[in-house]
Amino acid sequence: MHDGQDLTTATAPLADLVARTGRALACAEQVLDRAIARVRDRVVVEGRPAPNLLEQHQHAAHGLAWLATYVEALRQMQGWAERLEAAGSLGEAERLLHQIAFGEFLAQIEGGLPMSQGEIVRLRDLWLTGEDAGPLRDEAVEGLLQGGNTPAARARLVELMRAQGGTLVVATGLDDEYEMIREQFRRFTLDRVAPHAHEWHLKDDLIPMEVIGEMAEMGVFGLTIPEEHGGFGLSKTAMCVVSEELSRGYIGVGSLGTRSEIAAELILCGGTDAQKEAWLPKIARGEVLPTAVFTEPNTGSDLGSLRTRAVRDGDLYRVTGNKTWITHAARAQVMTLLARTDPGTKDYRGLSMFIAEKTPGADAAPFPNTGLSGGEIEVLGYRGMKEYELSFDGFEVKAANLLGGQEGQGFKQLMQTFESARIQTAARAIGVAQSALDVGLKYAEERKQFGKPLIAFPRVSDKLALMAVEIMVARQLTYFSAARKDGGERCDLEAGMAKLLGARVAWACADNALQIHGGNGFALEYPVSRILCDARILSIFEGAAEIQAQVIARRLLA
Repeated sequence: MHDGQDLTTATAPLADLVARTGRALACAEQVLDRAIARVRDRVVVEGRPAPNLLEQHQHAAHGLAWLATYVEALRQMQGWAERLEAAGSLGEAERLLHQIAFGEFLAQIEGGLPMSQGEIVRLRDLWLTGEDAGPLRDEAVEGLLQGGNTPAARARLVELMRAQGGTLVVATGLDDEYEMIREQFRRFTLDRVAPHAHEWHLKDDLIPMEVIGEMAEMGVFGLTIPEEHGGFGLSKTAMCVVSEELSRGYIGVGSLGTRSEIAAELILCGGTDAQKEAWLPKIARGEVLPTAVFTEPNTGSDLGSLRTRAVRDGDLYRVTGNKTWITHAARAQVMTLLARTDPGTKDYRGLSMFIAEKTPGADAAPFPNTGLSGGEIEVLGYRGMKEYELSFDGFEVKAANLLGGQEGQGFKQLMQTFESARIQTAARAIGVAQSALDVGLKYAEERKQFGKPLIAFPRVSDKLALMAVEIMVARQLTYFSAARKDGGERCDLEAGMAKLLGARVAWACADNALQIHGGNGFALEYPVSRILCDARILSIFEGAAEIQAQVIARRLLA
């Protein structure tokens, strides 16, 4: 098979493709290693990234994070293809996804990686020379650049999607147990969520408690809580599958479990035995709906500088300060609340975490507790739970509800939850992206222009093909980070990469789906308008894309 040949029409055995992508991956890894060395030379002092130099060279550092994310994504696609091939499950659709992914991602590595719509990082921005980029001239890479992401490959992938009724049925690489879970939640979403999601969005309604109750019965809120604490004791991978399918119906529903996941992980990792016994079974059963109360108006991602204070008063703490972007705050019965207990500190060392009980509110009185008030923040998307600003004025929290029973541990306790939260956010992003592909494909099939359906035009079908490819890439990276978490391994790097890439994929898919709808996509009556608004938040919450890239860069350079 010569390098310029379209891999879709090649008669060579499948092993040739997988061997070629494996070799190309090794080349990309070499370039990444050289990029890390070049950036390290400029920002690392005495073995650690110097904050001033990291900020001075932020474009390069963040570009390095994106390059590493692309290489890790290709590594996980390669692992997926190798496993499928070994099992005899690497079919035509899987092969197309694999070759297009490598062809496209290698082309972006060579020509420029988009960090956002207007920010492109090129290899020379990482101080790489032509010689440093030499591995990208390997024949395996050249062959994929020329024959991987081709018009014929994209067209054939869309043909398969159409033949399968508008949903590309491919092997995800997960065990049958996970696919059974997926099917269960897919049926629930199609029946109880998807038919109502757009109305909830347009009316800015809260998700009905009846639906939340059904989710509780299905185990959504206790999914990963150990059985001895009343949960199902399932893996983070299962959490990903559930979050993905629920978010495919409506991101608000897919996000309902996030606060329970964060609260449970905080209590599991940092709580006393009494706190675990008191709270985890209630969270698992959905009897208690938590909300995460961390962010402040003037601190944003800089949690270490927050000012809300908690002052000990006998058997109580009295909390005073302001919080913002608190999701599902009015309905919640408990807040995981981060506050400063040591007034002599101005950084993370004086922070403590509380399990702060509150009374659920109603429309007329959303915050009935003394010392607690708040107002709704109206938002473009990510509705169904509502966002709030909260004001604390001597709000009482039992001293027994200080997480772990020790002051000053709050920031450390919160950091322990970030891996799971970001993995779950990446899964939500995949669900939103899949939803965009669903509506984009359906509209392209039904809408006629110039005597034929939109999907017959290459620019339209190309969009759909690349949406499917990027969804699978993000999915494999997310499942990998979840597997590392399940294995007890540190995975803040991988979770950050999954969230970084997944959020961008969701936005790109939503944007392309709206473009396929044309003017109708701009009309509120079409669900794609909601999907676009929902997708936009994903690169902001749980660590903005820029913060995520900064964290990844620091880990790579340390």
